Amino acid sequence: MTSPKIALYTNPNCPWAQRAHIALKELNLAYEEVFIDIEKPREEWYLAINPKGQVPTLSYNGTIITESGVVAQFLADAHPHPLKETGEGTETRAGLLLPSNSFDGAIQRARIAFFVDAWVSKVYPVLTGIILSGESHETSTESLVSVIEREIEPLLVSVRDEDGGVGEGKFFSGSQTLTLAEVLTGPFLLWMFTLLKPDYGVLGEDLISVLRERVPRFARWSMEAVEHESVRHVLNEEWVGNNLKRRWEGSIARKQGEKEEE
Repeated sequence: MTSPKIALYTNPNCPWAQRAHIALKELNLAYEEVFIDIEKPREEWYLAINPKGQVPTLSYNGTIITESGVVAQFLADAHPHPLKETGEGTETRAGLLLPSNSFDGAIQRARIAFFVDAWVSKVYPVLTGIILSGESHETSTESLVSVIEREIEPLLVSVRDEDGGVGEGKFFSGSQTLTLAEVLTGPFLLWMFTLLKPDYGVLGEDLISVLRERVPRFARWSMEAVEHESVRHVLNEEWVGNNLKRRWEGSIARKQGEKEEE
């Protein structure tokens, strides 16, 4: 198979764009990276490629694909069995998704879509709300764990195979290898685990122990996900930690200022 010509228009610090970076690395695909400064108005040449001006945008053999979730799933569907060069030759690895023309593949896509929607619509707003409102550690721990307990933990149950066994893999639905679920949630999991470190302190250090106690499946799954090389390589820890810490501290300062004015 001829290698595709891929260009990724991206900002590597954007968690939405990082979804594409994770997929490309896990699928072992070479690509050209075109940096887009999302802190400035988009230039006309980029708006001609993506009228919304968002990142990421993927050019795949000249075909333009936009929206991070769409980009990642397209790559997974286009490359179900990625090849990897080893010292002894080329080996075939499992893909991020099962083939789309199979019943198991259709079920997997439905479960991942539901799971990722729950994360983006329920958990992500709580995480960003903690930063933007300057929540205390006690409040933020309870806020995060409660929504994960309600929305995510029930979905992290291994699926029984045809023989009645349960998948024992570390990843979504008992997969032995990374799936699209980790690709699409990984950047935000990296945020969470970065922000609880003492250097940044946006989240309380007790968050890990509370997760292990109340949502053990999520705790195991998320810790495995963020340690996977394809996920972890996108993390610019200093940028994430310091940038979000400044926003959180700014929110606290604003609240204190408002109280003093009352």
